[in-house]
Amino acid sequence: MEAVVIDAGSNLLKAGPAIPDQSPSMIIPTQMKRMVEDGSSADGSGFQDVTIDPVVRGFIKDWDAMEDLLHHVLYTGLGWEVGNEGQILFTDPLYTPKAVKEQLVQLLFETFNVSGFYASEQAVLSLYAVGRISGCTVDIGHGKIDVAPVLEGAVQHIASRRFEIGGFDLTKLLAQELSKSNPLVNLSFADAEKLKEQYSCCAEDEVAYERTQESYETEEHTLPDGQVIKIGRERYTVGEALFQPSILGLDTHGIVEQLVRTISTVSSENHRQLLENTVLCGGTTSLIGFEDRFQKEASLCSSSIRPSLVKPPEYMPENLTAYSAWVGGAILAKVVFPQNQHVTKADYDETGPSVVHRKCF
Repeated sequence: MEAVVIDAGSNLLKAGPAIPDQSPSMIIPTQMKRMVEDGSSADGSGFQDVTIDPVVRGFIKDWDAMEDLLHHVLYTGLGWEVGNEGQILFTDPLYTPKAVKEQLVQLLFETFNVSGFYASEQAVLSLYAVGRISGCTVDIGHGKIDVAPVLEGAVQHIASRRFEIGGFDLTKLLAQELSKSNPLVNLSFADAEKLKEQYSCCAEDEVAYERTQESYETEEHTLPDGQVIKIGRERYTVGEALFQPSILGLDTHGIVEQLVRTISTVSSENHRQLLENTVLCGGTTSLIGFEDRFQKEASLCSSSIRPSLVKPPEYMPENLTAYSAWVGGAILAKVVFPQNQHVTKADYDETGPSVVHRKCF
């Protein structure tokens, strides 16, 4: 039985057997709905849906919900059988707290009775997915942006940066902008998310963005409930916020300048190796025009060495940027489990949850 690889993001959970040249067999929303009795009915039949986010800004926050989600993924989705559980590799976001790692390994060994466990950082895994062990990842997920230099398979944590903004905040921005231009439309967050995925894009550069704010084409979109919404210049605002964070009310540099400043804190002898092996990952980087805009900004940046993007190998699945950490995990699983580098049940029973820090790094 192949080891299972799980990449649990704030928006989507990617899971499947460790087959690196295939897409993950399960890509499902991480968000869950729980039926809760609301007390509105005397016979106890009054229930309401409560939305639960097991993962917030990349980190597991609701462990009961995470247990339910993993149970569905492993037994229903991937066909595990109780009493015959396999091995599992988890992807770790940048700066995952030690307590979270320990609680995860405890959950998997004690509740799910896994036979083996390994965890590795998403930045390292995203580089593996494009055939690199050194470089810099720019991971723009639903709940966070991580910029992480990696040398010889090791994340340079002192130099790495995390920003508590991501696709979630861009969806909120789009919803706010659309509500200004469509004051009579009642727009849900879920609808705004779909509109962002369908329409949002990046202007060619800052000058082109300014032009879109004055002259733009408007499209009409019919929402599931029949309301009609008009989308014009708002589609460009979402992508522009990554290059001009002041649009989100943030006093900070754009994504390319953040990359250059991050790498400038690493030893200068490694600058070229890192900048010339830049990898974009995370669902938000698939915005139309984002990669071209990133390249253009890179050619104008303050660094003497220009960042350049690594293209995924042709044999890799399409849309690799959206789940490159999962693919890297599938590659790593083919090494760590056969070579017994993982945490075994015997390791866990002997040492307890803290064994994860000794075996997974």
